[in-house]
Amino acid sequence: MAKDKKELDDDLLTGGKTLSSDADNKKAEKKKQAAAKKAEKNAAKLAAKKEKLLKEIEAAKAAVAAESDTEKKEKEQQKLKALQSQLAALGSKKAALQMAKRTKKIATSVIAVVVVVALLVTYVATGTVRKGFISYLGWPAQTVTALTVTDGKDQKANIKVSTYNYYFATTYNNMQSQQSQYQKYGLDLSKYHLDVDFDKPLSKQTTKNDDNKEVTWLEYLHDEVLETIKSNYMYYLEAVKANDGKEPKITDEQQSDIDDTMKQYKEQAHKYGYTLSAYLVKAMGRGVTEKTFRQEAKIAYIAQNYKNDLSEKKASKTYSEDDYNKYLKENRDDLVSVSIRAFECDTEDDAKAFAKALKSDGSNFTALCSAYASSDFYKKAYKAAGYSTQLDVTKTTLKNQQMAIATADSKDSTKYPGLDWLYSKDRKAGDVKQYSTSVVYVLRPVALSETKTVNVRHILIKPETNSKNTSAAQATTKQWNDAKKKAEKILAQYNSGKKTEDAFAQLAKDNSADNNAKDGGLYENVYPGQMVNSFGNWCFDSSRKSGDVAMVQTDYGYHIMYFVKQTNMPAWKYTAQQAMASSDGDADTKALEKSYSIKEHWFGSRYFEIDTDIDM
Repeated sequence: MAKDKKELDDDLLTGGKTLSSDADNKKAEKKKQAAAKKAEKNAAKLAAKKEKLLKEIEAAKAAVAAESDTEKKEKEQQKLKALQSQLAALGSKKAALQMAKRTKKIATSVIAVVVVVALLVTYVATGTVRKGFISYLGWPAQTVTALTVTDGKDQKANIKVSTYNYYFATTYNNMQSQQSQYQKYGLDLSKYHLDVDFDKPLSKQTTKNDDNKEVTWLEYLHDEVLETIKSNYMYYLEAVKANDGKEPKITDEQQSDIDDTMKQYKEQAHKYGYTLSAYLVKAMGRGVTEKTFRQEAKIAYIAQNYKNDLSEKKASKTYSEDDYNKYLKENRDDLVSVSIRAFECDTEDDAKAFAKALKSDGSNFTALCSAYASSDFYKKAYKAAGYSTQLDVTKTTLKNQQMAIATADSKDSTKYPGLDWLYSKDRKAGDVKQYSTSVVYVLRPVALSETKTVNVRHILIKPETNSKNTSAAQATTKQWNDAKKKAEKILAQYNSGKKTEDAFAQLAKDNSADNNAKDGGLYENVYPGQMVNSFGNWCFDSSRKSGDVAMVQTDYGYHIMYFVKQTNMPAWKYTAQQAMASSDGDADTKALEKSYSIKEHWFGSRYFEIDTDIDM
């Protein structure tokens, strides 16, 4: 009978109730202390996981900024959003409690379901559902349909209020987390649509939506929630449909992530004297039990997996020579490339002095880079010609690098005077240009390069700095030396073993600090300009052959390189293929989105989570 009562407590989110006897109180206190002790032991694990996520998010942001290929940029953005969602779901104790401070306390006794049914109509009629004690019960939120997502044919999902509240909490927390991160880096929040004051009710502040219409921040957040629910359930329903009507399985890693998150929440809940479901309702809203959390997290993973599968299929779409020739004719300016040596000075005066001292044959370019570098690390790094050499780079690549020569005209943002000079047909090898703080020496003038893409693996060994906010370039000489020794040890381990690609891939999985370690450090279809200079120049060395192994240094650390192969596709053609596939994929996605709709039900919406449920 006690078990049934506990389950009812969980279901109705009435955990944390006062126990009736001294014996029960002592027993509960003992359990609470044990749970608190266990939670403290896991605090380090939680902090480590959050720190790891933050590092991965920063790396993902850098990858998005550096990626010029449309399809790959979208994938990187998806990875970034997934990481940010994980961080938001994991949350910090502060964030969890901030969402937990409701205007009412959790009910301290179980309300019989029959009473709930009897009072439901009365509370709706009097408009006190959100503030009355009934609003804290899971029953309405878990059973009342709030939304319907459908394609108008055979695909349909009825969304409960609890699901809306789950998405409201994750969207709210994600926005708050993003704002905190952007503030940390001194970014202008208004440029990222994050200029909201979370210390005030969202319903009392206004902003502009995508249609440039003035709305409250609560309305804006509500629209974001609906859009996310529609997207996730659209892809989820399509995934089930494609799997013969059966729900696809998520990966073991994804399931482990959900289990770990639940474990962390459970320990936090017990620490504060709540059941897990009671804690979740305080942190995420009415009806959001463990079952709801697990189900929605799984659905989001299934949707993301299906969407990624579609993207991969679209990215590998083949085209005819006529298609390529047509694309080339229409977009030649974006496909042609140059090979250069380039350096970005700290000031325009330095750039002028650099250009003046540069010999006509460019033989002292590397020495000048080292002389004008702003730190000891770069003074050493630029002694290698590879640090300043960029082979077969397009305009898009240079724009993404944010070099001064690739910036738009201050009076006309559609014009790029520096790039116009560099990619002019009048250029010849040996030409020099000082543009603002940039100095460029032309190695090969503009042409349609036939350089083919390559597949490579690498193992990244970063210098271990004392702070997560310290970049590898800021590491001490000792930290760099330690990283080099570690990289050399791994390279020696490879050379003393089977020396196969599989053996290298396993070493990457075991040792690499890069996000693609789980893929054995593999990068496919790498094109000129995609990677940092030293990395890319090694890949595209004309003498490179399958099985080549070496160690190169970049701003990120030491890379143990393994050359897999050169593909049969020229880089310009790969860029064209990705662009056409992305365009076709966008058209398919828009068609799919158009076929689906989301309908909001008035009755269910009375139980929606809103900002006034959060104690500011």
